[in-house]
Amino acid sequence: DQDGAILNALKKHDVDLVILAGYMKLLGPLVLQRYRNRILNSHPALLPKFGGRRMYGRLVHEAVLTAKEDVTGVTIHLADDVYDHGPIVAQCQVPVVEGDTVDTLMDRVQKRERLLWVETLQSIVRHELDLDTIG
Repeated sequence: DQDGAILNALKKHDVDLVILAGYMKLLGPLVLQRYRNRILNSHPALLPKFGGRRMYGRLVHEAVLTAKEDVTGVTIHLADDVYDHGPIVAQCQVPVVEGDTVDTLMDRVQKRERLLWVETLQSIVRHELDLDTIG
């Protein structure tokens, strides 16, 4: 099964931390159990707003604009068995500006998302952020 195959691949490569950047599926119980508090996911909004099943990519930014939000952002969280649900590890805000389109907003959010990944991973490597105390 897929859960077992993913777990075997992670073990084979001696993976310590799993980064779900753009991975759109839920992980199975074997992977979630083995990598508890070691699976990070990013979401292009300030969770818990605009999260959950079918809230990804352009759909998130469309929803933010439709709701006339002044600010959106990026969330990095510990992944669990529910979409966009686990404990929040890091967040940053991105302003929604007058005249924004889905594309302009998505571009700004994605640029900030890349920076937040770097900042978060650096904090983990430097032992400034302990995922076990968050999860």
